[in-house]
Amino acid sequence: MYTMLDKDTIKNEILPHLSKAKRGYATQSCLIEVVNAILYKLKTGCQWAFLPVEALFSGKVLSYGAVYHHYNKWSKSGEWKSMWVRLLDKHRHKLDMSSVDLDGSHTAALRGGEEVGYQGRKKRKTTNALYLTDRQGLPIAMSSPKSGEHHDVHDIEKVIGDMFNDLEKSHIRVDGLFLNADAGFDCDVLRGFLGEKEIIANICINKRRENADDIFVDDELYAERYSIERTNAWMDSFRTLLNRFDTTVSSWMSWNYLAFAVLLLKKISRKQKV
Repeated sequence: MYTMLDKDTIKNEILPHLSKAKRGYATQSCLIEVVNAILYKLKTGCQWAFLPVEALFSGKVLSYGAVYHHYNKWSKSGEWKSMWVRLLDKHRHKLDMSSVDLDGSHTAALRGGEEVGYQGRKKRKTTNALYLTDRQGLPIAMSSPKSGEHHDVHDIEKVIGDMFNDLEKSHIRVDGLFLNADAGFDCDVLRGFLGEKEIIANICINKRRENADDIFVDDELYAERYSIERTNAWMDSFRTLLNRFDTTVSSWMSWNYLAFAVLLLKKISRKQKV
């Protein structure tokens, strides 16, 4: 049977944060395999109708529609996000918050839907979201996606503020952080907002900026930003995230939070084996 996370990890780290079926429906062992089937979809990007349920269930074989029902139910109720917030809280001491990296990512939206717009550089309709990672490259927060015609700093105070609020729900303090970002984020609004939060902004200076003499950029620290580019490669390994087929923002974000959880739990598992 294909597994991305072992059964004990799913049982102890993911299932406690998801609502259970009513009495008489799926057993806990079945729910473990339901989550595993959802993770299979996340990794391979296969269509729901082609989910190899015969190979994913050891006991009673559920239909692909039943697996989708569980995913969609947990997505609509916000349980994938709440699972991630609690998981991050539980394992926050395993993060490296010596500095964090901020980056934006455009994803092609092939079926349209919420927050989808034409992006000239990619010459197609996309959705745009910001991601925050720790020094190890582990994703720790994402913004609510915006349609592709918006640039990275659109409504940046609210966007970053919401991301920081999510971190604070996991009892992760943001004051005193060093934050790396590329020149696309070089704007006075963001620098001022980060200053108010007592966050040290290490943002590459945009060539169009005037009077940059009073802005300091730590080149050695900025060079560490390569880790978020590596994170992008990790995220792209989840085929469901390569292109957006989900028409709702909630479903698209749920897949992202699931990927965050897999990356964190695999990192923890590797460290425990060393």
